[in-house]
Amino acid sequence: MPRSLRLSPLTRYWFGAVAVVWLCLASVGLAVLWQYDNAPGKPATAPGSWPSHSHLTRAVDAPTLVMLAHPQCSCSRASLGELEELLARTNVQPKTYIVFLKPASFGDGWEQTDLWRTATRLRDVSVVRDDDGIEARAFGAATSGQTLLYDRNGRLQFSGGITSSRAHQGDNAGRQSLVALLNGGRNARTGTNVYGCPLFASGS
Repeated sequence: MPRSLRLSPLTRYWFGAVAVVWLCLASVGLAVLWQYDNAPGKPATAPGSWPSHSHLTRAVDAPTLVMLAHPQCSCSRASLGELEELLARTNVQPKTYIVFLKPASFGDGWEQTDLWRTATRLRDVSVVRDDDGIEARAFGAATSGQTLLYDRNGRLQFSGGITSSRAHQGDNAGRQSLVALLNGGRNARTGTNVYGCPLFASGS
């Protein structure tokens, strides 16, 4: 190396120190991101029987599936993808709702994001605007992506999420359980963690 390009010991020391600090910060950032992606949201306090004060119409000749979602939550894109996948795998088609929160403080159309448009393209699914979270509260939902299955008699069969982490699409216990329940399985789990954004601000 030409003499003019040689680094002094002090310069090499500072380059090494900066590299170590950068690697440490990157590792901490990845750890925080991993922890966030894998931290479940608040579970629903779902009623054991279909809530009488819900404005949604429950099917009496088939199960009813309800997903509560926040239209601005990018994590819920994976939940919509998993919902489409599970509906394609079931022998019994439930009456299915995707219910998007629309706070009273926001104007009309706030809820019609790309997630809303994606939901409207799903076959045999009713997309509903939830003004001021009335339906979310009726079903005790607190986290976007919360999915509930009620049987034809209005009894709760499943409450949870259908992704394995935030914004992650792929095989998971929630989807497996719902497919098993809708196909007559008896050994499916009745609940899983739900991963997504909070539906309501803290204290609301």
